[in-house]
This record gives sequence, structure tokens and C-alpha cells, in this order.
Amino acid sequence: MTPQPPPVPDNAEGRPRRVGVEIEFAGLPPRDTANLVKELFGGEVEVLSPHRLKVTDTRWGEFGIELDTQYAHPDAERVDPEACKDSEWERMRQEFHRRTRELIGDVVTGLVPTEIVCPPVPWDELDQLDALFEALRQRGAKGTEASLLYGFGLHLNPEAPGLDVESLLAHLRAYLLSARWLREQIRVDITREVLPHANPFPRAYALKVLDPGYAPDLETLIDDYLEYNPTRNRELDLLPLFAHLHPEHPHELLGDHLVKPRPTYHYRLPNAQLSESGWGAVQEWNRWLEVETLAASPETLAERGAQYLARHRPAWPVRLWQSLRRRLGQS
Repeated sequence: MTPQPPPVPDNAEGRPRRVGVEIEFAGLPPRDTANLVKELFGGEVEVLSPHRLKVTDTRWGEFGIELDTQYAHPDAERVDPEACKDSEWERMRQEFHRRTRELIGDVVTGLVPTEIVCPPVPWDELDQLDALFEALRQRGAKGTEASLLYGFGLHLNPEAPGLDVESLLAHLRAYLLSARWLREQIRVDITREVLPHANPFPRAYALKVLDPGYAPDLETLIDDYLEYNPTRNRELDLLPLFAHLHPEHPHELLGDHLVKPRPTYHYRLPNAQLSESGWGAVQEWNRWLEVETLAASPETLAERGAQYLARHRPAWPVRLWQSLRRRLGQS
């Protein structure tokens, strides 16, 4: 499968926009996964802890591979090599902590997913990255469909084609209008529907954002998003992008250590369909382009937004009553 070109193919530096890819699966432990990545893309395997590794100096940069649970890894706040130099008791305590976390990882391997965090890849090279998905299939990796316990996903982090508010708002509106189609195309697994990791946006937020009179500045766009979506678990998670654009914003979510600031959209919706031959990052990228194509078509975007509002907006007496209630509540 060939990656299709986006409406804005290059970034501000004139190079092809890049896409970060994250994939969760079972059936292959982190060490074997790291060796597979090295076999495919070169580089060197570095063991950070028994269940967390990285592969450095590959053609695209650094791959991170680990069991996707914090309890399988040493807590950085509790491991201080300097404290061990003058205290045998501290050395024993830290060693016990490491061994305990290693044991937890051994026990939960197969129950929690292995995760690969790929380095950003130029969009027109995603088909080469897909060699990793085929190799995972051949080595016995299991995706979302393999068990009712496997709520695994694939996340795309496409570099934003623009960081101005107009571009951000256009892409957010385009996503809200495309979300239902994307879910139908992907056939989101029932396990992932039940789990909270890729929840839809609330309709009230969609109605607010799709209103043609909504013209926020960056601060207002971020504040409104946080008011309606105080969570990382959205199908299109904008927290990493907002943390990059407004690093001094006081909201606790934007300072969460799990939110990695970066100039990308964090698209969390796709399943990890490793049982399907030919499935991979390219297929999900090509689906994602429905959003970018709509965002780049202002007239179509406005027309579809108006259609959405006509279907879902409450009748004017209801809107008037809601407005009065809000005003009375603020007084």
C-alpha cells in the first residue's frame, strides 16, 4: 500500500512532514521486539531496564520499546545511583526495588502490551516502516482482535501542517465532522469502545466548535478544549500540541508527565489489526487524510459544518432556555 500525499506535504523547513507511530501488541516481549527493530532498521539496542529498551541510531532515529505499564519499570524518583555510594542500606533498598519491578514485568508479560514508539518518519516513507508490522505478524505478535482482553491501538502523530489558530481550528472541525466515518471505516473493536482510551468528543463541544461564529484566539481554543475535555482519553488528543504551543499554561493536564509536548496531532483511534495482512501505518495514514483534505477545503468544511448543526443543534427555544440558565448560573 502506498502512502497518499497530504494537502500540505512539506513542513516549514521544506522537508516532508513527519509522522510518529505508536503500536501496542501482545505475543512478543520487549527484548525480542528490540532485536527485531535492529534487524530491520539497524542501530544499537540499549537496555534501560529488563522490560524497557531502546534502539538508537536507526535510519530515522530512536525507537522506544517497553511493557506498557509503569509498574514493570524502576521508578526514577526512587532510584538514585549517587545515594548508593555511601549507604549499603540504600544500595540494598534500590536493588530490591529494581528486582521487584522486574518480577512484576515478568508476571504481566502477555497480559499487558508491548509498546513500540517509533521515531518520526517522513510521510512518504511510511510504507517502509510497514515492514515492521509484517515482521511482527510473522513473529507471532497479536493485535486487538486476538482477545477480549486486548484493547490495543495504533496511534499516529502527524506533524501539524500549520500552527496558527486558523489551521488548528480547521483541523479540529474537520475531525469532528469525520469522526463517525473514521469509526465506521476502522470498525473500532468493542474492547476499545468499552475502555476509555479513545473516547469521542462530547456533542456539546462539537456544537460549540462548529458554530460559524466561533473564532477563538489560541488561549480561548485551549481553555475551551480543556473545559469540555479534561482528559487525555480523546480519539484526537490535542494536549501534546497545546502543551507545545503554550508551555506556560497553568492547567495540570498540560503539565502531566504523560503528555509529551510536540507539534503534532495525537490521533488515538485505530485498532492494532496485526492479524490482517497488509494492515499498517500506511492504511491508517490514508484514512487520516480524510481530515486533512476536509480541513484544506474551507467551503466544503463550512457546508458540512452547517449540515451537522442543522441535524444536531437544539431548536431555538431550547437554546434560549439553555442560555438563560447559563446566565442565571453565572450571576
